Amino acid sequence: MPILTFTPPIPPSPGTRNRPEVKILKAEFGDGYTQEAGDGINNVRAVVSLSWDTLTPAQADQIEAFFEARKGYERFYYRLQPGKPLLKWTCPEWERAYSTPDKISATFRRQFDLGT
Repeated sequence: MPILTFTPPIPPSPGTRNRPEVKILKAEFGDGYTQEAGDGINNVRAVVSLSWDTLTPAQADQIEAFFEARKGYERFYYRLQPGKPLLKWTCPEWERAYSTPDKISATFRRQFDLGT
């Protein structure tokens, strides 16, 4: 099955944040000595928080439908900033506020596999 590209109807609101997830292997020895190493070649994973604060109901429906169709685990392509490469992501959590205007916030986790 081909990997789809997420193209929201409007760009996310300013304030996108990245809180990296770092995996480290650590061995503790006597007298407080420790030895640490990265857990794999991609041990730093981007975990990005995005929000859309000024959505019409139709735009919010479109974004939410895309996330629901991916079920939190299916990969998709997304470009965080113009001129940057398309990267593979999953969206394991999102939240919608039914207000005027509608709002959606989402967490994207970068995904690695062969060829990335």
